[in-house]
Amino acid sequence: MKIRRPRAADGARVWHLVENSGVLDRNSAYVYLLLCSHFSDTCAIAEQDDQLLGFVTGYRLPERPQTWFVWQVGVSARARGRGLGKRLLHAVLNRHDDINTIEATVSPSNRASRALFGSIARELHAPLRESDGFESHLFPAAHEDEPALRIGPFSARPTQDRPAGVALPRRQLI
Repeated sequence: MKIRRPRAADGARVWHLVENSGVLDRNSAYVYLLLCSHFSDTCAIAEQDDQLLGFVTGYRLPERPQTWFVWQVGVSARARGRGLGKRLLHAVLNRHDDINTIEATVSPSNRASRALFGSIARELHAPLRESDGFESHLFPAAHEDEPALRIGPFSARPTQDRPAGVALPRRQLI
């Protein structure tokens, strides 16, 4: 399996994975083209044998560039349960020594995403806080509240194979 920065040509593939997931909020194909091209440095995809297995999309907050806002994490049905979402998040973090906070909005019913962010917070030895995000009435159609999750600040970048506090060069942290 290869994890890499996406390219514009990956936008349609990401859109299809979202469309076929049955659980992720689908955005326009144009949004995925923008994320995979303009924001490729803060996004990642995982593929094997030319098949898209997963992706993470996000961007730095303009007013707080040390904060990475994670927009979506998606893993294909055939790749779930293998820690791929976590590997994708680490792949992006490993590119950016100056990111010290992760933010996302996650609905209360999204147990998989909440577990993923909880696991990342524990690995980073960072606090995970929940605060106001987007209330359901702000969405144009029926939608759950999306409270904000904030992990950080953090400095060490541990992985599943190495506890926090053991410093390694960035390229070894995946």
